[in-house]
Amino acid sequence: MRRSFFQWLMTQRNPVTSDEVENFANAAFYDTQFPKHTDDFDFVSRYLEENATYLHSMSIFDQAWAQYLTSEE
Repeated sequence: MRRSFFQWLMTQRNPVTSDEVENFANAAFYDTQFPKHTDDFDFVSRYLEENATYLHSMSIFDQAWAQYLTSEE
């Protein structure tokens, strides 16, 4: 069974970074409303578009999602 996107994203956290995906992970850690138990692209994407002021570009999410899919194969 595949882990949720949030579970994978938390493995990308790095407090000393300039990498966009790692910065996204660091910020998502503090987002108490982040959908933590899903691997549904549309659900997570919609949440981020409507609520995540810390995500400067959805292309960062797309990059993270591609890495997530690759890691879960």
